Amino acid sequence: MLANQPLHAFVPTLDFEKASEFYGQILGLPQVSANPYALEFDANGTLLRVSKVQSFTPHPFTVLGWGVDDIKKTIEILSAKGIKFEHFGLPGQDELGIWTADSTTKVAWFKDPDGNLLSLAESK
Repeated sequence: MLANQPLHAFVPTLDFEKASEFYGQILGLPQVSANPYALEFDANGTLLRVSKVQSFTPHPFTVLGWGVDDIKKTIEILSAKGIKFEHFGLPGQDELGIWTADSTTKVAWFKDPDGNLLSLAESK
């Protein structure tokens, strides 16, 4: 029933200004709309709705993730823009924060200004 319908993703924010800069300028997602309740971005065809909330506690797990062709290069670009990558002490996690999950998948995590945990994944 929903297989042919567009997916909308949601992430909370306490601060529209910081969220707009992070998702729009740092991550490079085109902003498609804004109203008093949410900012909306085009995430390669998926509508990402950054919803204004009064309070929340960030989850300790990934809420959004992107598949990338070259995780090291993407980390270098985002690091140059001030993004800090998380280190969880996982076996095989390197100095850049890249964890080799298996022989074909590499993952790295970072946070948005509200503490939402985001990820990059490269699969070969």
